[in-house]
This record gives sequence, C-alpha cells and structure tokens, in this order.
Amino acid sequence: WYTMVPASLYLGFTASIIWVGQGTYLTSAALSHARDNSLPDGPTLGSFNGEFWGVFASTQVIGNLISLALLRNGKDGGSITGKNLLFVVFLGCMIIGIVLMCLLSKRDEKRDNASTHSSFGAMLKYIVAPLKDRRMILLIPLIAYSGLQQAFVWAVFTKSIVTPVLGISGVGGAMAIYGASDVVCSLVAGRFTSGLHSATFIVSVGAIVQAVVLFWLLLFYSPVEGLLGAAIPLFIGALWGVGDGVLNTQLSALLGLLFEDVKEAAFAQLKVWQSGAIAVIFFLSPSITLQAMLILMAASLVVSFGLFLLLTLVVEKPSSIRA
Repeated sequence: WYTMVPASLYLGFTASIIWVGQGTYLTSAALSHARDNSLPDGPTLGSFNGEFWGVFASTQVIGNLISLALLRNGKDGGSITGKNLLFVVFLGCMIIGIVLMCLLSKRDEKRDNASTHSSFGAMLKYIVAPLKDRRMILLIPLIAYSGLQQAFVWAVFTKSIVTPVLGISGVGGAMAIYGASDVVCSLVAGRFTSGLHSATFIVSVGAIVQAVVLFWLLLFYSPVEGLLGAAIPLFIGALWGVGDGVLNTQLSALLGLLFEDVKEAAFAQLKVWQSGAIAVIFFLSPSITLQAMLILMAASLVVSFGLFLLLTLVVEKPSSIRA
C-alpha cells in the first residue's frame, strides 16, 4: 500500500502530461496535413483520430493475449516468473514508444505562444479559458460520461458481469472482444467524421447502443448457465466497445474543431473531467450495488447526451465549422 499510493499519484501525474500532449499534437498534425494538402479540416481530424484510437484500442486485444500467453495456469517462465516477463515485455514496448516519439516532427503553429506563457497568471488564464465558452460547458457532461463508461467496463463489468459467469480466467477474453469492437468502431467512426453534424449522428449511435445495454442489464439481465450464458458477457463487451470507440474519436475530433486556438487547454479539460469521472467509479464500485451503478450510468448518459444535442441544435451553427 505504501508503494502503490505514491506510484498511483506519479502515474496519474505523468499520464496527464502524455494525454494532453497526445491530443494537442494529433490535432496540430491533422490540421497542418489538411492545410498542406488542401483537405477539409473535419474529415482529416476524423481520420487521424479514428486511426489513432483504433490502434490504441487494439492494445486491449494484444495486451490481453500477451497476458494470457505469459500468465496462463500461473506457470513460471523459466528462471523468472511469468509476471516479471510480462513487465519486461511492456517495458520494452514503452522504450520503443519513447524512441519513436523522439522522431516526431515539430508542428508549425501560426499563433504566438509567448504572450500565453509569459507568466503563471497568463498561463492559468489560458488554461481556464475554455470554461468560459458555453460550448465547452455543454460538452463537459459527455466528456465526463466517456470517463464513467471506461471505468464501468474496467471496474464493474469485469467484476459483476464477466467473472460470475466466465470466472477470472474469462476476463481477458471478454476484454479482448471489447477491444476488437473498439478498434473497428474507432476506425469506422473516424472515416465518417466530417464536422459537428456527422459527429452528432455518430455519437447518437454509440449512445443508443450503450443505453440499450444499460437498460437491458438493469431490467432484464440475470446470469444463465450454458453456452448462451457464456456468450452474453462477450456480446455485451462487444456492444460496449462500440460506444467507447465512438466517444473517443468524436470527442477528440470535436475539441480540435471547436477549440483550435486553445487546443492545449481544451485537451487539458478533457483529461480533467474524464479522469475525475473514472475516479468516481472506482471509489463508488466497492460501496454500491450493480443496480445502483447501472442507474447512475443510465442517468449520466441521458443527461450528457441531452446536453450534447443542445450543443448541436442551439449553440453551434453549421457555418461556424469548416467541414
């Protein structure tokens, strides 16, 4: 415990830097690519985000298969344990990623950041600037829900739905199917993104799919035996991956389109609300029942999706975004 708490704080701090940098760089790369090749901003942002999140989601499949291969039956891998070998493999992946990151080209920005970062006060003002924009206020609930639904599948779905039916050994397979669905939907959603209205349709599909899953779990689900009982958690995982793939690609693309001038601050807000929502689920999951968690998730989805539709219908006019 005394090592896990500092490690968790350290990982949370460093992950926030990585994710804000990722969102900012990907948006800059997409927009500069669009301008260099005379392409529309919306579809280019959608394609870049779809491909990134598709590859990212593929780690759900690859990582679980690697873990399954190294940890199956609890056998040791020669002179070192399977667990230690697993950490060595992941560490190698991280080193390769760091080397590749060092090879990224610098993105040319048209605006001057000198005045923005001239003092701590100026930088703080820049960071909170999106909160003064009602578009961000209407988008924050959906950002928070995206964090809730990610934590739900990690903390609640695996524990309360997969494990009672498939056992702990079945969690890896269920998460691999979830990841595969996430990959496909990320790539498809990215390809069909062109602006706010296409994003609204795509988000609507993902929200409806997750709403159906939540209300079915709340009203009709009960564990059953046999092949059907084993297939149901896998099917739920696949459907949940649809919503996750949609939300990841569309939120990132929308922030890049709506807040191009304050990208860093916008993606900082994304991680603040998303991470806060994830923490809420992990804090609550040991203390409340599955039924209560499903009600919380369903209410959050309805409210966040309603406010997102308000953003589409009332605030943002089609002409304000270059499709």
